[in-house]
Amino acid sequence: MVSEKMYELGTKKSTIRTIFEFGQKRAAEVGEENVYDFSIGNPNVPAPEKVNQTIMDILKEMDSCALHGYTVAPGDPAVRETIAVSINRRFGTSFSGKNLFMTSGAAAALTICFKALTEDNGNCEFIAFAPYFPEYKCFVEAMGAELKVVPANTADFQIQFEKFQEMLSPSTKAVIVNSPNNPSGVVYSEETIMRLAQILEEKSKEFGHPIFIISDEPYRELVYGDITVPYIPKYYKDTLVCYSWSKSLSLPGERIGYIVVPDEVADFGKVYGSIAGAARVLTHVNASSLFQRVVARCVDEPSNIAAYGRNGNLLYNGLIEAGFTCQKPQGAFYLFPKALEEDDYAFCERAQKYNLLLVPGADFGCPGYFRAAYCIKQETIERSLPAFKKLAEEYIK
Repeated sequence: MVSEKMYELGTKKSTIRTIFEFGQKRAAEVGEENVYDFSIGNPNVPAPEKVNQTIMDILKEMDSCALHGYTVAPGDPAVRETIAVSINRRFGTSFSGKNLFMTSGAAAALTICFKALTEDNGNCEFIAFAPYFPEYKCFVEAMGAELKVVPANTADFQIQFEKFQEMLSPSTKAVIVNSPNNPSGVVYSEETIMRLAQILEEKSKEFGHPIFIISDEPYRELVYGDITVPYIPKYYKDTLVCYSWSKSLSLPGERIGYIVVPDEVADFGKVYGSIAGAARVLTHVNASSLFQRVVARCVDEPSNIAAYGRNGNLLYNGLIEAGFTCQKPQGAFYLFPKALEEDDYAFCERAQKYNLLLVPGADFGCPGYFRAAYCIKQETIERSLPAFKKLAEEYIK
């Protein structure tokens, strides 16, 4: 009667959802202030005041019918030109509005790219690097393709290139790069990106077709210290960039982002046309007309990352002091420490005794670790540190 696969996706609770419901129950029992929920990556830094003011200005300035009416499917031309100018200024590129396709956030951008690149004859593969955002799997499989996952390089969470090269095949359509990474918070180095580009250039030539990079960049602006995030189209021409303002401007519920299709990609017209066609069949009529205009006016507004930086350092230092092993925060708002037992699900379940809500690393393709999202109140992190210490004491004796 219905698609069993869709039914399963719609009714099976995710680990994060299960943890969230447990947290709600515990908050009612012991008080919200005594529950330390590190499970969900929902920004807790308010959107910049300029965003709120811009919304009000646009509502006053523009004719209501024009503002709330359709835009062309790729997005308002003036908006795309404005964003292209900003990208060019920041990264030394030469894009114009025709290189952008506005989307309803990064999830829409990704699914559109997966659909556009999956050929009608099937037998198409996409490759992700563990740890990876688990929605990639259902996005790719929904398009009739297969997701292959390169095991994590747990030494530094850069790419395990030997395993990666073994997985490449003539069926490989694209490689997904997520940097800064969810869940590890690690940024791929320039050396990593250059090596990746070299391998893909060689394999594209060997297989007789381009292998694309799909660069998933919702956390691009959330980096700390002197860390630099390489802009991948500068290193590899067959790159599609998927961006969202969900994290940089704290607008996850507004669903606004874009795809960049550089002129340099193999057969630009066909790729851009396929993206437009994929958007059409995925019922993407156009991205929010209001928020297209909002982000165009706020495109160069700096992200407020100071609070995330403080939180990341506070949690990292507290975990290290308690005896955990972890990469120092580089970007995004996640830590990915090693669990204190081999079974990360059992470890996260034991953590709930102390009202610590953590997500097992196996959900991200990297068992033996756990994710802690530090986009929460600083005082919550401060109160949680004794609980982490008590948890660690159960293992470290």
